Amino acid sequence: MLAAMPPTPPPTPEPGEVRIRDRGDACPGALRLHPADDGRLARLRLPAGRLTARQAEVLARAAETLGDGRISITSRGNAELRGLAEDCGAELAALLAGAGLLPSPTHERVRNILASPGAGLDGLGSADVQLWARALDGALCAEPRAASLSGRFLFVLDDGRGDVAGLGGDVSLIAGPDGSVLLWLGSRVFRLAAADAVRAALTAALAFLDAAEAAGNGAWRPHELPEEHVPDWAGALARAGIAAEPVPVPPLPVSPPPAPGPLGDRALHVLAPLGRLTAAQLRALAEGADELRLTPWRGAVATADPARLPALASYGLITRPDAPGAGVTACTGRPGCGKSLADVRTDALAAPPGPLPVHFSGCARRCGHPHGAWIEVLATGDDTYLVDDVPTPRTSLTAAVAAARSLPHTR
Repeated sequence: MLAAMPPTPPPTPEPGEVRIRDRGDACPGALRLHPADDGRLARLRLPAGRLTARQAEVLARAAETLGDGRISITSRGNAELRGLAEDCGAELAALLAGAGLLPSPTHERVRNILASPGAGLDGLGSADVQLWARALDGALCAEPRAASLSGRFLFVLDDGRGDVAGLGGDVSLIAGPDGSVLLWLGSRVFRLAAADAVRAALTAALAFLDAAEAAGNGAWRPHELPEEHVPDWAGALARAGIAAEPVPVPPLPVSPPPAPGPLGDRALHVLAPLGRLTAAQLRALAEGADELRLTPWRGAVATADPARLPALASYGLITRPDAPGAGVTACTGRPGCGKSLADVRTDALAAPPGPLPVHFSGCARRCGHPHGAWIEVLATGDDTYLVDDVPTPRTSLTAAVAAARSLPHTR
């Protein structure tokens, strides 16, 4: 996952400390627009980041006619429209529904499904988890109780390569090479048949809802539950008729995201400059592609001939790992966010490229920062920043970021 968003939740409670949620989840959606300094904001959940060419055209048209002409890509591979007028909600909903982007108005904010974007395209991985994502989305929308999940609850489906396994899923499925799957639920891991993967993920989500209701602390995600209310994961799976074997917690598979460029011989991967696509860039990506998959690295995989990469570069898309802007992201900053202390997007344009993500934050909420290791550039005023906690004047940002890239990072 941008500035001028609903307040970022406070830090994870210390061990033994119980978080009390005394209000409902205010996470924005496609039907629940959020006010920001630059207009209303809509967040559209796209399971596995998937868009057909027609849906991409509708999204581009919505951005042009109703918003500021751009589409932001979140750290969950979802899409956001900004600069929307207060009275455009009905028109936006009609556009999205007509393109099949709102299959369930009651469930539209809970369709948070992140899947390995290259699954089924590049010969890597042990299962096509993109197919699991579609099945899980259908199962979620068909289950009335699932509408009670928080808009922050996240399903992660990793095809075994480890590209998304560590991105903070509440329910994670990791495909194995032998037709099995590991179901990760916090500190519990179960092995089960891949044929049961989708049903097990939904069962686990419903078990969380049962536990949250019993706890009464308004938990949005499993780690917010008191210890005595941790769900009986094994019992829930057994009652659903799913054979699930508890296993010792193995090392989490980890691999870097794919570099911008070809993805196998029939797909390509590009990054959006600072995580935002113009309507023209989205249309260019969709041209000749069977589908697009927005990624948690603020880019997109297109099922198209990699020979199109030079043409996409001409639109300003990042098509090489050494291109300016590669690996650099930023929150909305000024003027779109009233809480931001600086125009971080302008300052981020000068950041050097590199393999380690760099994220510019306009305030201490750090909206949209990456998972894993990353370089933090935090605004503390109009002309001052902290670069990985080192005070840095704005005039020295480029050199400070380049120096930070040479150091080990565990953030």
